[in-house]
Amino acid sequence: MASRGGCLVVISSAAEGVFAASFMQACTLVNQTFAIQLASPGGRQAEYINQDDSNRRWFNEFRSKSSSTPIGLETVDVNRYSALLIPACPGAIHDLCANADLAQIITHFIQEKKPVCAIGHGVAGLFSARKEDGKSWWLEDFCLTAPSLFEVGQLPDFAMLPVLPEDFIKDHGGKYTATEPDGIHVVIDRFLITGQNTESTVTAVQNLILMCSQK
Repeated sequence: MASRGGCLVVISSAAEGVFAASFMQACTLVNQTFAIQLASPGGRQAEYINQDDSNRRWFNEFRSKSSSTPIGLETVDVNRYSALLIPACPGAIHDLCANADLAQIITHFIQEKKPVCAIGHGVAGLFSARKEDGKSWWLEDFCLTAPSLFEVGQLPDFAMLPVLPEDFIKDHGGKYTATEPDGIHVVIDRFLITGQNTESTVTAVQNLILMCSQK
């Protein structure tokens, strides 16, 4: 497993949290191929939201493992990881979309053309990757998906969101596509894989694993 490198899983530590189902599906799949390292702003624990009977036991077991404790984004050694994954987390819109430490990590992955996968609201984490001028976006000219305005409108704090993923992508030169709300939709452009929503998690992560196996 070590020879394949690690997968850095970036999660939000904002109160709005990480979708439990997306996180569980992503980690279960990735763990079969990679050593996983969680990272969050300041190394703070995440709030795993929308847990149900089917995943509560998994989270109880997960929390008992040392690997469940994230490291701080500022301490990440990017050279140790061959893939980057941001699962569906509404909190990303609040604490990842302009995070300077995450910006440096994503910029490294982009420049090295290492596989990057972001899902649902986690796509907002990619917005941090601004170029040296502080304005232009490293992923301009890429084709991406993210939650549609209709899907983001289902969030309880919709009126207070600092950024709307669909609008950000269009406003910063990206090519945005989406399917019907809650439909499975995954976009692959070069080394970047994006999934529209939680429902797209499995398909997106399977493509990440496939892409890494071809490297």
